[in-house]
Amino acid sequence: MRLFSNRARPVHLGPHPVERLPRSPIPSAPPEAWHGRAFASSGGLERPEALPGLRSSVERYAALFSALRNGETADAQAAIPSDVQERSNNLKAQCSFVDADLAGIASIPDSAWAEGRRIHGHNLVLVVAIQWPRLPRAGDPGETWLHDARGAVAEMRAAEVAAVMAHYIRQLGFGAVGHAAGETDLDIPLLAILSGLAEVDAHGALSHPYLGSAYSCAAVSTEMELAPDQPLAPIGGGDRWRVRGLSWFFGWGGTRPGWSRLNGEHRPLHWGPYPMERIKRTESPTTLLTDKIPRVPKRAAFFARALAGDLGPKAQKERARFATKTPNVLAMVPLIRAMVPHQHGPVASDPTPDTDDPDWNADCVKAAAYFLGADMVGISKAPDFAWYSHDDDGSEITPNHRFAITMLIDQGHETMEGASGDDWISGAQSMRAYMRGSEIAGILAEHLRGLGHDARSQTNADSQVLQIPLILLAGLGEMSRIGELVLNPFVGPRFKSVVVTTNLPLTPDKPIDFGLQDFCEKCLKCARECPCHAIPFGPKVMFNGYETWKPDAEKCARYRVTNPKGSACGRCMKTCPYNLEGLLSERLVLWAAINLPFTRKWLAILDDKLGRGLRNKIKRWWWDLEIVDGRAVPPRLGTNERDLNFANILKPEDEKIAHYPADMNPSPDQQDPLPPDRKEGLRRAKEAETPEAALHRLRT
Repeated sequence: MRLFSNRARPVHLGPHPVERLPRSPIPSAPPEAWHGRAFASSGGLERPEALPGLRSSVERYAALFSALRNGETADAQAAIPSDVQERSNNLKAQCSFVDADLAGIASIPDSAWAEGRRIHGHNLVLVVAIQWPRLPRAGDPGETWLHDARGAVAEMRAAEVAAVMAHYIRQLGFGAVGHAAGETDLDIPLLAILSGLAEVDAHGALSHPYLGSAYSCAAVSTEMELAPDQPLAPIGGGDRWRVRGLSWFFGWGGTRPGWSRLNGEHRPLHWGPYPMERIKRTESPTTLLTDKIPRVPKRAAFFARALAGDLGPKAQKERARFATKTPNVLAMVPLIRAMVPHQHGPVASDPTPDTDDPDWNADCVKAAAYFLGADMVGISKAPDFAWYSHDDDGSEITPNHRFAITMLIDQGHETMEGASGDDWISGAQSMRAYMRGSEIAGILAEHLRGLGHDARSQTNADSQVLQIPLILLAGLGEMSRIGELVLNPFVGPRFKSVVVTTNLPLTPDKPIDFGLQDFCEKCLKCARECPCHAIPFGPKVMFNGYETWKPDAEKCARYRVTNPKGSACGRCMKTCPYNLEGLLSERLVLWAAINLPFTRKWLAILDDKLGRGLRNKIKRWWWDLEIVDGRAVPPRLGTNERDLNFANILKPEDEKIAHYPADMNPSPDQQDPLPPDRKEGLRRAKEAETPEAALHRLRT
């Protein structure tokens, strides 16, 4: 939670007020003080005699990312600005987008190269820093799992960012190689000092004024011309107040506050950063779920139908590239694909002692997920209807795990603030969250298997479960007007989910009620702003045995895969009133929306009056580029430049919404294209049962 908005803060500056730090062209320590110096390699305490930790799993993923540090460079340079400062700002903003805490640039001196390892033409380096995550307090859940993994997690994340950034630069047509702990050609600590990310403190350790010494670094060497930063200068008496005074302590200017309480560090780790414990819990979800919810095959999902040709040749062609047709996205694809084979694996033969308490296990799992970077975690049973019936190849899926650990990854307010929701950064926002979720779930699932309990990560690349019902059942949100999306009170619809299914004994969380059904009934903003009118203006209906505002899945999928002026679409997320920045002032408004029902209509109107959902040009850091024939070029048809459209309202009776319930799905092994029967789908929508009629029917 922050006191001050970051709306006026350019993304390339990052979350810390680095622009306030004094700089000097000459490092504050002589060469002999910093050459060859290493960062600390562990953030752990003395190892307690307890359950095996997850450090080994983290280190395996770090090695996986480091192996992706190099690759092919596009055969033509992208049409990007020649100004070296603008290029540097873009790279730093991309680093911030993928959650680096700091980023700096330096020229590479000869002494920084390992003997015989110099890469020809690589004269500049981008250095990134990742702060170590905080540990549970002594005796708290997860302590024995996480005690020695702080440094390892930061090093893994640094390796991830280095691999992503190197691939991004290569997509732009410039040679680049990532360097991380254990797989580097460079003296990274030396370069951290030269790029202004580290200094030698009074104790001879490498540190930073805002991160202390608990952080890890990685680097990307490149032939791209950039603007080097200067090293940090000693902080004298006159500078100390400006650097670490009240403005830093309270987060003035929208930076990360120095006051740990505002950053949630006073909360037990397994509670997470958001006060979900204050949200009302219920015995059942706020939308009706019947016992007649059918299982569906993966072949029935409309993205799968587009790929199979059901939506025509154009959608079929674009389906293969719609979310990956920008350099920002392609930078993450190799990492996502590399993690798929590790989603499941062998299970230790005997369960580890002391893993039979479901309450303690649940808290330990949550602590581990938050430690690894999840934004929200909930636990539910994994009912049969939440599992797909058949896999991509038509083979039957047998539900084999009793519980589901569902995690939400925030797609990031800053970038969403600068976007239209369906422009060229939209796909990257999704992919960044999918990448991070795959990493967290993969490590957690591997750790649970090591404890002797079967577990599988269920990711966007390969999932055997439908994640929407599991988000709902895990108490992470309520069904929203957006339809096939559960909305969270603190991050709204601005997230992607990932799931770990497991047989580890766990205590499920209860569903929540924060008044969203009434709010969405009164607010039509997502329906009004939908580019393809896929979101209904009318009331909820019953679909496949559950209550929902049912969107037109065909319209939505067709627009997202064929969007000619952007990558995918997240316009409903961009414009939703619950797309919150995370300010204290917003918490007060959220309290009113939850506790004062009469305010909900007026809050929805106020959201428009305040211009929330408009694009913030200060946050527009990315270049509009489209990958065509392996090259990054200016978009052939331009870019979606949308702001609020107050007149785009339809009467429910004038909508053309189609429903495709389970009995209209393709068969699990359908090979040939099967176009959806839209005429029948429109009829099904018109005749859909109301929730009131369904409830009456079930009671009689």
